[in-house]
Amino acid sequence: MLKQFSRFWFLILAVTSIASPAFAQSGARCHGGQSFDQFLTRLKQDAVAAGVSQRAIAAASPGMVYDQGIVNRDRGQRVFGQIFTEFAGRMATEGRRVKGQQLIQTYAQAFARAEKEYGVPPAVIAAFWALESDFGVVQGKLPTLRSLVSLAYDCRRSEMFRQETIAALKIIDRGDLSPAEMIGSWAGELGQTQFLPRHYFDYAVDYDGDGHRNMLRSAPDVIGSTANYIANGLKWRRGEPWLQEIRVPANLESRFPWDQADLTIKHPRSKWAAWGVTYADGRPLPKDDLTASVLLPMGRTGPAFLAYPNFAAYTEWNNSLIYSTTAGYLATRIAGAGPMRKPAAPVAQLPFDEIKELQQLLARQGYNVGKIDGILGQQSRIAIKTMQAKYGLPADSWPTAELLARMRGGPG
Repeated sequence: MLKQFSRFWFLILAVTSIASPAFAQSGARCHGGQSFDQFLTRLKQDAVAAGVSQRAIAAASPGMVYDQGIVNRDRGQRVFGQIFTEFAGRMATEGRRVKGQQLIQTYAQAFARAEKEYGVPPAVIAAFWALESDFGVVQGKLPTLRSLVSLAYDCRRSEMFRQETIAALKIIDRGDLSPAEMIGSWAGELGQTQFLPRHYFDYAVDYDGDGHRNMLRSAPDVIGSTANYIANGLKWRRGEPWLQEIRVPANLESRFPWDQADLTIKHPRSKWAAWGVTYADGRPLPKDDLTASVLLPMGRTGPAFLAYPNFAAYTEWNNSLIYSTTAGYLATRIAGAGPMRKPAAPVAQLPFDEIKELQQLLARQGYNVGKIDGILGQQSRIAIKTMQAKYGLPADSWPTAELLARMRGGPG
């Protein structure tokens, strides 16, 4: 669950380039001029100081080799725009809903135990299981240790992957996995819910009673470990909801305060109800004090959700708004909720060049939009919301042709 996604955009990996000798030693710049072999010697010393045995290091050493292709993948990450309904339609499929429900029945004992011990509902675990590996079908095919040490030597995120390498050695030392069994994604994630080694070492549990924590092949271990991480790593609140589809007033003359529709703003459901928010089927919201945010992943004309405090676990798992909303939505579907309502009309999305132009115009007026790259990240969304309010438009953070036209006309 490598959290390198920008909000509202999904990460797509580019094809890697061929390694070159000069590129292979670029990591030396941030390691005092050390070669990779010198760096690796120091890393092993740090691992011993952290409690890793020489036996584990000897077993792992043949796989601790530099791979420029892994570094190229990390540096070659690319993103492209995709609206929430498209992504959710591709990932939160009916097949995954049915499969998730079937697996909850198949492993009923493990799911029941996990819910009792950690308070995490089966559907929440099953949805992550689906999105991370298609229930174990796609876990990656690359040697984990090779990925980790290569990224540790590279300068971009060296300290992070140095710690992940040491955690992987601790997993070997504990006897959970052998070096040869450590096969996963290019970024070193392991298992059917794609844990980085530090999460694996800290939160993996032995639910099948075989004395090992094996998240690659043991479904009970996957279920228990994922629940442990969600509960204790992501601070899940037992017995509380996470996401519910709602309907917000469609009339722009309504009293609904669009600027309040933001994950950083929480109100009691009674207040949202007073502003005209209902459940998706039109039923009234409970007029209670349970707090929630209104989430509009595609602006006021797209799908709308109440995001409860537990939704923070999803954005912590993966900070892409598209991914986290899809995961929460799929969990509601596995739990028995109906399919999401389709927007009354297609939601218009500005093309790449116009989003980039909008960012340029916002930056000229002093707003921080992050990198001007045609990618709608969180800083751009905040700037858009502020400018919408300035022009008296519904401040729903969604870039529109109307906002762009207003900004082309001059300063607000």
